[in-house]
Amino acid sequence: MSCHRPLKLAGVADFINYFTAHLHQDGWSPDAAVGRAKLEGLYQPEEMVSTKTLYHYIDAQLLEVRNLDLLEKNRRRTKHHHSPKHKRLAGRSIEERPKSIDQRQEFGHFELDTVVGKRNGQESVILTLIERQSRCQILRLIDGRDADSVNYELAKICQEYGHIMKSVTADNGAEFAAAGTVLDGVADLYYAHPYRSSERGTNEAHNRMIRRDVPKGLSMDTLGPSDIQAVEAKLNNLPRRQSGYQTPKELFSAAAG
Repeated sequence: MSCHRPLKLAGVADFINYFTAHLHQDGWSPDAAVGRAKLEGLYQPEEMVSTKTLYHYIDAQLLEVRNLDLLEKNRRRTKHHHSPKHKRLAGRSIEERPKSIDQRQEFGHFELDTVVGKRNGQESVILTLIERQSRCQILRLIDGRDADSVNYELAKICQEYGHIMKSVTADNGAEFAAAGTVLDGVADLYYAHPYRSSERGTNEAHNRMIRRDVPKGLSMDTLGPSDIQAVEAKLNNLPRRQSGYQTPKELFSAAAG
């Protein structure tokens, strides 16, 4: 740590400790810490610093924090819309999905995916289901990347959350080919186009966040359900700027009643 520390650091020490504790324990970004502290009224303006200043302190190596410790910065990708050239699985195309779902105007619309480990789905994988409006995630460790494993766990999730599920959007992988049999009478099912991950942008972005705790190449067979529950809790309790620094869990609970 540099010995040439700005005088202001002494006056914001409590806030700096608040930030570093949540960074290391909960994976919060500088912006999440600043926004959440303001939302809860934890500090007077002179007792904390802005997001920009906090990043400056980190870049200047004034804190016990490195840029490598920070969450991956959000990447904005331009969406390109082309006519699909590949045959999709049986089910409704994402082209038939109401625009209100894409615009997050209504609660209860989910995206479905899997996160694989070392052997490309030939071992345990993480089933991910994320609610688009709140960005709250449901993560489950399942036996494999196959339709039977997916449907078995999806049926259990529907028993718990089916009353709030209005639609589910999945990619066109074989593991989701029979998801409609589980979701029939529960929620509408839409399939994205092949090789069009941008159509499930919420899911893709959050999968990258999962990778901070479950890196590529890690054998999922070394993990247990409690490990995945810990990752789920960490992400669902992360304040988000686009939500006024409320957490996905808070938004989900309020909307679900």
